[in-house]
Order: sequence, then structure tokens, then C-alpha cells
Amino acid sequence: MNKNDLVSAVADAAGLTKADAGRAVDGVFDSIAGALKAGGDVRIVGFGSFSVASRAATTGRNPRTGETIQIKASKQPKFKAGAPLKDAVNS
Repeated sequence: MNKNDLVSAVADAAGLTKADAGRAVDGVFDSIAGALKAGGDVRIVGFGSFSVASRAATTGRNPRTGETIQIKASKQPKFKAGAPLKDAVNS
């Protein structure tokens, strides 16, 4: 399922136009991204949790040249599925 499929599914389920459903989906994504960017977590009961994990700087190797390179520290978004979502996928 891609974003367009998701917008169509939301429009059908909620009885909205695709334009309204698209704005709703974009609003949800923007809200989650904004909360994570501000350093917070997003917990959706029955679905899962979004959080930010810090990745330390490391030394890597360029596979083409074999030269060692420094990989900068970064922050990565993480998602942990909740029990109801896991149960729905496994049943």
C-alpha cells in the first residue's frame, strides 16, 4: 500500500472526498514528524509508538576504494508496534 492507496482507503472508510482524506493523512504525518523533530514520542494506543533514537558516530569503509570514512552521528526515527497491531498481523 502506498500513500495514494492509504488516502483512498481513508476516504472510503470515513466517507470523505479524496482531497479531504489527503489533507487528513498529510496532517497526521506532519504531526508525527513535528513531535519527533521536537524530541517527543508519539504513542497511539492499539497501534504503536514512534520515537527517536540517537546513532553514535562511527568509522566506516568506502566499499569502492577501501578508504576509511567517518560517519556522523545522527538521529533515526523508530516505530514499535503495539500488541493489538501485532495480533492483527499474526492472526
